[in-house]
Amino acid sequence: MTDSILSKAATMEIPINSNGDTRTAEEDSLEQDLQQVMVSGPNLNETSIVSGGYGGAAEGIIPTSSIKAPNMHHSNSNPSMISEEATRGVAVEKFDNVKKWSINTYKCTKQMFSERFGRGMKTVDQELEAQIDVLKETKLKYECILRLARALTNHFYNMVQTQQALGDTFADLSQKSPELQDEFGYNAETQKLLCKNGETLLGAINFFVSSINTLVNKTMEDTLMTIKMYENARLEYDAYRTDLEEMSAGPRDAATIMRIEAAQQQYQIHKDKYERLRSDVSIKIKFLEENKVKVMHKQLLLFHNAISAYFAGNQQQLEQTLRQFNVKLKPPGSDKPSWLEEQ
Repeated sequence: MTDSILSKAATMEIPINSNGDTRTAEEDSLEQDLQQVMVSGPNLNETSIVSGGYGGAAEGIIPTSSIKAPNMHHSNSNPSMISEEATRGVAVEKFDNVKKWSINTYKCTKQMFSERFGRGMKTVDQELEAQIDVLKETKLKYECILRLARALTNHFYNMVQTQQALGDTFADLSQKSPELQDEFGYNAETQKLLCKNGETLLGAINFFVSSINTLVNKTMEDTLMTIKMYENARLEYDAYRTDLEEMSAGPRDAATIMRIEAAQQQYQIHKDKYERLRSDVSIKIKFLEENKVKVMHKQLLLFHNAISAYFAGNQQQLEQTLRQFNVKLKPPGSDKPSWLEEQ
């Protein structure tokens, strides 16, 4: 179409009219044909790129409309998408944990109130419960012994300090009162000897108090913590057992059977936990009883021998008792800070 227009324009005569205007009807027709060519020409978005030489095969033509610009936002949005997915995963995990905790707390609270008002069944191990009651009662009595032994230590320490001050006063007056020098001297020596023996006895009592404190507040307390975990596991076990029994007693359909299977799994998990902790409590109570007898046998013998030797005035027997039980006394003034620490 373009060639015909150009040939038509080449063979056309261009007359000049009287006013010098060179536009003719043929020229107007040619201009309209050119405008039509420009309008109906190929679209830039639909042009093709020839991969081969000029006039090559059609397979080498690649439509430019199929070439898309690279996604410039992909590299920037990818890290943000990963961070958003990670945050969403953490939030979902926290929500699931809160949901499980809420369900477990509800079941255990319901079971606890049912037992308290006599409507729920409680799993009881008679033999183990009796051992737990004995342990709790024993701990209370040993706490009383510990409290009284500490009070005795404080009172006796004050008495020893008083004896030491009294001995120093007698010794000072012995130097300043020639007419009573011998009498003040005898009393000063007696008070110093009592003070020395009192410090030895304090070492034995402190060792006794330390051993009782370890037995009560560490060994027994550790066993009682395991017992507390066992009691919580027993409550959870009974709660899920009751829940399973209620589901099994009701009507069954496809959805109910699925819930029963899930409840059966939870029941088995809490049953295993309960039985494991019950075994742990039994073992710990057994070992605690053996350890208690061993420790108290040694400490009671130490306490008796030390007190008897002190009030009998037998200094050698008192010192021998401490060596027998490997009780080491702190040298006088060891609790005071050194001159370097005071600076």
